[in-house]
Amino acid sequence: MTPLSVYRHWRPTPLITGSFFFTLAAAMVAVIEPEISLWAATAVAIDIVILTFSGLWPRCNLLGPNWTSLPQASITRGEIAITIDDGPNPEITPAVLDLLDRYGAKVTFFCIGEKARRYPDLCREIAARGHAVENHSMRHRHYFALLMTGGYFSELKAAQEILTSITGIRPTFFRAPAGLRNPLLDPVLSRLGLQLVSWTRRGFDTVERNPNVVLAKLLDGLKAGDILLLHDDNAARTTSGVPVILEVLPPLLDTIAAVKLCPVTLREALPSPAFEQGDTIK
Repeated sequence: MTPLSVYRHWRPTPLITGSFFFTLAAAMVAVIEPEISLWAATAVAIDIVILTFSGLWPRCNLLGPNWTSLPQASITRGEIAITIDDGPNPEITPAVLDLLDRYGAKVTFFCIGEKARRYPDLCREIAARGHAVENHSMRHRHYFALLMTGGYFSELKAAQEILTSITGIRPTFFRAPAGLRNPLLDPVLSRLGLQLVSWTRRGFDTVERNPNVVLAKLLDGLKAGDILLLHDDNAARTTSGVPVILEVLPPLLDTIAAVKLCPVTLREALPSPAFEQGDTIK
């Protein structure tokens, strides 16, 4: 079953609706007035550029609902969300879980379906320790933003089925690889009962080897409602070979505690009533 607070019937956003009618009008003008067809084609090209840019802007909500921060009720409670992408990784994820246990912090892992299938016990361990396992696509394709509706559906549905079968809990949230997408993604998310999530800020820990730089980016303007992004796979390593996330998490969690914020999973931040009865697979 799907969480009540996430399920929705798909409706095109004003940008998509406007783009459709604008393109239709431009086509009609080009037929009726051939002498200005070049201008009509140019206008349509500009419209396509706007749609493309919207999909290449991870924190944009012009193509559909997109969490860039937690809901207001969660903000009022002083909550914050740490999200960890691209795993599970058998070398790094267990160490991340031990660190989180030490601080009593709950986070959200956006797992890649094929990696979860490769390491099912580790994926189950994430859930068993009280963290959320969410959908980060089946294969984390670099050309994800170029997929068509069928490609999106097969990628997300395959990951949904694998993650659900492993953890017993159907994912509620989806994060696009690198945050990139196109206008065809949102109808698929609606069909699968998934909510798109990007982030408030990220530390670029896949390329930045200095943990102090990553930490500074994550803490810049830290406040309730923030969604922070780190990686337990594809993670950069320090000059001494340590995955950056393992150096960043302790001071990050110390600071979060010092400013009296509470790390929660994205599921815990959902407005009540959070789930339909039976959402957890027995």
